Amino acid sequence: MQTIKAAVCHDHGAPLVIEDIKLAAPAMGEVEVTLDAVAICHSDISYAEGAWGGHLPAVYGHEAAGQITAIGDGVSNVAVGDAVVVTLIRSCGTCPTCASGKPTVCEGRFDTTAGPITTVDGSKVDQAMSCGAFAEKVVVHQGQIVKIPTEMSRPAACLLSCGVITGVGAVVNAAGLRAGQDVVVIGAGGVGLNAIQGARIAGARRIVAVDMTEEKLEIAKSFGATHGVLATDKSPWRASYKALGGRGADAVIVTVGAIPAYEQALRYLGRAGRAILIGMPHSGAKATYEPVMMAAVGQGLIGSKMGDVVIQRDIPWMVDLYQQGRLKLDELISGTWTLDQINEAIADTKTGAAKRNVIVFER
Repeated sequence: MQTIKAAVCHDHGAPLVIEDIKLAAPAMGEVEVTLDAVAICHSDISYAEGAWGGHLPAVYGHEAAGQITAIGDGVSNVAVGDAVVVTLIRSCGTCPTCASGKPTVCEGRFDTTAGPITTVDGSKVDQAMSCGAFAEKVVVHQGQIVKIPTEMSRPAACLLSCGVITGVGAVVNAAGLRAGQDVVVIGAGGVGLNAIQGARIAGARRIVAVDMTEEKLEIAKSFGATHGVLATDKSPWRASYKALGGRGADAVIVTVGAIPAYEQALRYLGRAGRAILIGMPHSGAKATYEPVMMAAVGQGLIGSKMGDVVIQRDIPWMVDLYQQGRLKLDELISGTWTLDQINEAIADTKTGAAKRNVIVFER
């Protein structure tokens, strides 16, 4: 086993600690990736704060990009030296959901405390979300990675591992948006901006962004929103109806974990519309609806995890869009930080002003 540096969570809600941990060599079907960049996602913060429980100590981080530096037996289609993105999507490939093209909700169970990382004295460390990328290197299953062009910016590429595929995929895969339809995106943060991009790419007629500040609504327009509505208005859905020509949206994409956003989502919908639920409230939080209205006008609620993507299909498509100038990635990066600065980067992310903060490894 080799020794690497990682940002370790020992207590929920406490600052992460930069320390040495042990990393095992890749086993059957696994690859070692030396990381160049890892983005900070709000899910990492929620886990570190204890919102969804989990084993401690743990290494979080799941939006990463780097270079393969070792491979285990049985690995195919990639080689040492390849540039890749690393995702948290680990699927068995054989359960009913995987077999039906839904690997993001694989029924397999993976013990992340029995993974490749331990403390220096050999105690268990949770490789959170099967990734553990707040570290210099990771060892993951080959199914979690996708090759990218060698020349592609790693800070830009790492965003494809979660925030981009979640937002774009929710519109294209979960909502099944057709050209000419209208969309409302609640939340103009990192995922919301990508849902807006996904709606633009899919050919939406009008895209209404809903957020708490005028500044974020202006940013949303630079990513493709045609209208902006302040969530702080007394009845923001009325402004959305006006923007959409007096009707509700065909799809409402909820990208934040705030319960009021979930409870208001249906108010933005038109007849036969569907609300796509992406944002992750804390465990135990509940929203209420009046189901008779949903039934009467044929509306639906659809949960979407990681944009319902198939990474080997969807990430190469998004790389092409980026290279063609049709998908913004560089513009999503609010700031770059070192691993030693991760707690400051997390604090900056929690202010809500950052689109995505990225940890960059110098090597």
